[in-house]
Amino acid sequence: MPGVESDLHSIGELARASGLTVSALRFYDSAGVLEPALVDPVTGYRWYTDEQIAPARLVAGLRRVGMPVPEIATAVRAEPAAVHRLLDAHLRRLSDGLADARREITRLRALVDPAPPATTTLLLSPAELATALDAVRFAVGADPELPVLSAVLFDVELDGVRLVATDRHRLALARAGASVDGPPVRVLVGVDLVDRLRALLDVADARPVRLTVSGADLRVAVAARTLTGTALPHDFPDYRRLLRETVGERPAAYRIPVDTAALRAALTDPAAPTVAREFGGESLAVTVLGLDERGHLRLLPAAGLAPDGHDPSGLRVGVNGGYLLDALDAAGGSQLVLELDGPIAPLAVRRPDDADTFSVLMPVRL
Repeated sequence: MPGVESDLHSIGELARASGLTVSALRFYDSAGVLEPALVDPVTGYRWYTDEQIAPARLVAGLRRVGMPVPEIATAVRAEPAAVHRLLDAHLRRLSDGLADARREITRLRALVDPAPPATTTLLLSPAELATALDAVRFAVGADPELPVLSAVLFDVELDGVRLVATDRHRLALARAGASVDGPPVRVLVGVDLVDRLRALLDVADARPVRLTVSGADLRVAVAARTLTGTALPHDFPDYRRLLRETVGERPAAYRIPVDTAALRAALTDPAAPTVAREFGGESLAVTVLGLDERGHLRLLPAAGLAPDGHDPSGLRVGVNGGYLLDALDAAGGSQLVLELDGPIAPLAVRRPDDADTFSVLMPVRL
């Protein structure tokens, strides 16, 4: 190509100018991130313009800080303000990841050189603890091959305890304030002990619940009764990371106030529309959520359209209707907020007045 190559840069030249390797440039070409200006149809050689040097250097820098490829592709084509937003979001992820790594290293140091178990004691309101347990109990797993999920995580902080449960298809969180004496601790409480504790909380007694954690030993005093048990010796999934991977850092595209009783009635109506999908080798009746012309939640028929054939939002989210009913019951309250982001994004069920209590349901592909 006489007279053309002199105005362009070979892949090796761009590699030297940008700090990317030749193999990395080939990868970003195949990924549609940084495509060459010209490819020789005979030799297959890639050629780049002067204007592609700066984007290549941007790609190299984003790669060094570990930004995911889809976000790198967005950054290369975005305006500066959007790139700054991507950088801010990625920096938050890195900070969260560093905090996660520090917690894990602390745990590993304890495994290598275990110290005598510290004792942490909590005083909790019986009613507040009961409400928190009710908000997460539905999401406890029942798979005998995953005993780590047949429990509730008690993540004790300086001023309370966060309760977390998941069965992989749904995740539920709640928080109860507490007077805490001792260091923060995470303890995995088996579902049998959780249910026994919950039964005691129905006793009409205003005295605080005293929960004592000493290593793996658990002791709970409720009114005149005492429960003892042992924490499960499993590592519960990193729920903070799960939250970042599911509901993410940005606000949901749709935050829809719903009347709990009306939605429950619609879901339990024998004539409620569903779509049949196969899941785990069995047929599952999937509820499809969408919006009407006023932006209100509705159940879509199998075709995903309103009876008049009009679907103003185009939003279609498949969910296990039984799981959604469980989440509504666990959340309590006459008014809730559903957060939807699209057909493959998880659905969040929130209380409008409690940011610490919510559940996340995984969608069903339609």
